[in-house]
Amino acid sequence: MEQTELLPHLFRTEYRKITAVLSKLFGLEHIEIAQDIASDTFLLASESWGHKGLPENPVAWLYTVAKNKAKDYLRRDKLFNQKIINQIENLHPDGEEINIDLSEQNIVDSQLQMMFAVCHPSIPAEAQIGLSLHILCGFGIGEIATAFLTNKETINKRLFRAKEKMRQNDVKIEFPGESEVDKRLETVLTTLYLLYNEGYYAASRDVTLRKDVCLEAMRLTYLLLENKKTNQPAVNALLSLMCFQSSRFEARTDADGETVLYQDQNEALWDEELIKTGEYFLNQASVGSKLSKYHLEAGIAYWHTIKTDTPEKWQHILQFYNELLLIEYSPIAALNRTYALSKARGKQIAITEAEKLDLSDNHLYHSLLGELYTDVDNIKAESHFRTSLSLAKSRADQQIISKKIARLAVV
Repeated sequence: MEQTELLPHLFRTEYRKITAVLSKLFGLEHIEIAQDIASDTFLLASESWGHKGLPENPVAWLYTVAKNKAKDYLRRDKLFNQKIINQIENLHPDGEEINIDLSEQNIVDSQLQMMFAVCHPSIPAEAQIGLSLHILCGFGIGEIATAFLTNKETINKRLFRAKEKMRQNDVKIEFPGESEVDKRLETVLTTLYLLYNEGYYAASRDVTLRKDVCLEAMRLTYLLLENKKTNQPAVNALLSLMCFQSSRFEARTDADGETVLYQDQNEALWDEELIKTGEYFLNQASVGSKLSKYHLEAGIAYWHTIKTDTPEKWQHILQFYNELLLIEYSPIAALNRTYALSKARGKQIAITEAEKLDLSDNHLYHSLLGELYTDVDNIKAESHFRTSLSLAKSRADQQIISKKIARLAVV
């Protein structure tokens, strides 16, 4: 890999590791210091490698420089030294050496502990996602702004408020106690679920960025599986869901970046290896007696990896939606359940159920009714599609609805 490609790649993979370890060392209230040291390390790499060429082991070079910069900071800043040095210094007999542990195990532990800190219940969900992208995934402020379809100033303010919340609540970078793991894990899984969806369903045309967000959410979920305390059925189910969804990533857009509807996707572009991986984690999730929403959504996603329409497929999907709505009701799940009902039992019963939802201000509601009324009452179908088009905010949604109206015109 060329230097021009290697350094951005290492920034994405190693910046977060250095930040997590140093934040754990210094304390979360000094996270900006950890981030500054990590950033300075990569700045020096950019300058040094450009003049002298790549070192024999670039990762080891980064870790050595980060350690030295951290030690220099501790020795130089006396006020900082006085406040926390007694808590974090492990001195050798000569009294000089400060041990900064960048071993593989401490890096993994620090990232996992940072995940629980970032997903503290006191921090709003939107801010948790932003912090996860920035601290745990190494995304820059500009990239996060693009992912959220907003500007850098908004993201900076959001992250600043979230960090202040962590300071006010004295959030520590550590594993929760045994009695707290399950409760806190639910918050972590919710954040990872929302983080993945931010990438998968983002309206932005930046496909590479969206894919990166999804991959980072999957990486963080896998970190949970590597620890005995957090390797739980719901975590396996969530990773299974992510694998199934990601298997269709390449087929979701055409060469022009336009969205391709599920029924029009080229099945040859689906990733069979990811589908098999999803099946593996779904099997791993089938232990115990607790059924999470991730189990049910993974089950739905599994049946969507089978392209052919069969009664068995849609009956299974319908049953999963029925159970999902009992566990956690949401209008979108109710809409999706109604579509599955139409495929399993016919459009007329689905129309009756859909109209009971009465989500008249939701463009997805009218889009669904447009689908259900197609070939039943095409005038009503077009009316609902046009209402949906007027309510849709993203360009991607507008394009999809416009295609449906065009198709209806030639029926």
